[in-house]
Amino acid sequence: MRERLKVIIRKELIQALREPRMRVMLILPPIIQLIVFGYAANLDVDMSLIAWMDRDATQESRELLSNFEGSGRFQIVATPQRDAEMQHLLDHGDVDAVVRVLPGFARDVERGRTTSVQVLVDGTNSNTASIVSSNAGQAIARYSNEVNLRRQRDKLVGRTMSTGGPLRPNIPRVDARTRVWFNADLRSRNYFVPGVVVNIITLITLMLTAMAIVREKEIGTMEQLMVTPIQSIELMLGKTLPFALVGLFDTALAVTVALVLFHIPFRGHVWVLLLGACVFLMTSLGAGLFISTVSRTQQQAMMSTFLFFQPFFLLSGFTFPIRNMPPAVQYLTYLNPVRYFLEIVRGVFLKGSGVSVLWPQLVALAIIGASVLTLSALRFHKKLD
Repeated sequence: MRERLKVIIRKELIQALREPRMRVMLILPPIIQLIVFGYAANLDVDMSLIAWMDRDATQESRELLSNFEGSGRFQIVATPQRDAEMQHLLDHGDVDAVVRVLPGFARDVERGRTTSVQVLVDGTNSNTASIVSSNAGQAIARYSNEVNLRRQRDKLVGRTMSTGGPLRPNIPRVDARTRVWFNADLRSRNYFVPGVVVNIITLITLMLTAMAIVREKEIGTMEQLMVTPIQSIELMLGKTLPFALVGLFDTALAVTVALVLFHIPFRGHVWVLLLGACVFLMTSLGAGLFISTVSRTQQQAMMSTFLFFQPFFLLSGFTFPIRNMPPAVQYLTYLNPVRYFLEIVRGVFLKGSGVSVLWPQLVALAIIGASVLTLSALRFHKKLD
């Protein structure tokens, strides 16, 4: 059995790697995905373009403007004077937001009344809109704190002059000091690139395995395999193990590029990531083998691969947090193996988690993988139909 298995694995590797296009497909797409998600797919908003519409034109409104400019997060690119100009800027996407200081702003501040500053945000991109709105709120809050401190200082000076002696009042103050764990710089690159590792190993192993049996049917070599003494289990292992090696190679390639090119933090142990990849391969290879048994052509196998991959990808939490999904969909994600592997990869990269923390995900992957492999083995037969 061992010799026959070696022959099948060798034959499958030669058949998969002998074409230049196949060799390029195994190396180039993972690197392209990493570059795209590492550089282009960036959700960070470091600088926002805003328009400043000052309807008050006072010293206080200019102080508020200095808070926006001094934050380093805003660039004033326009100063519209009319509502039509403001609407034109938002309609054409020239600015991310418009800050309007309403008439009477300085008067209300001087009298200690509650006043407001209108921030009109372009909500086309909800992520950018929420960040711009939050940054604008922080700039306005800093100005409000400065005004309150100045008013308190003026009151203390007035009371000191009236009493003729120093005052030492205890003014309570609460400072919010935020510390971000695991991704201190809040870079979306550190969040996305580890997820690309999961997508690469999923798509590559699923697609190659799905086309393994179908290729034999189309080129007419299945009849030759049928007359050999190879057993079904040997043929199944021979069709899946080579692509498991390919998946591990692409995983190592993606991890290397993530560390060397993008400097993604890797705080965990390599063997934990390798263990998670091996357990996950049970599911991806089993699903690919199942697709190959129900497809008659390579085109059908390719379409079925993307039919499987898209729900796995969308419901994995790669882009959209699972907790933001509807409750029914959240329960459905528990059947998604990509979700568990994604949690393992991000946990190893960013948190440095070990088996003591990730064992629920590993157990879930093992159960799903064993179930999928069993179902695929039951459907796998060494015959044409």
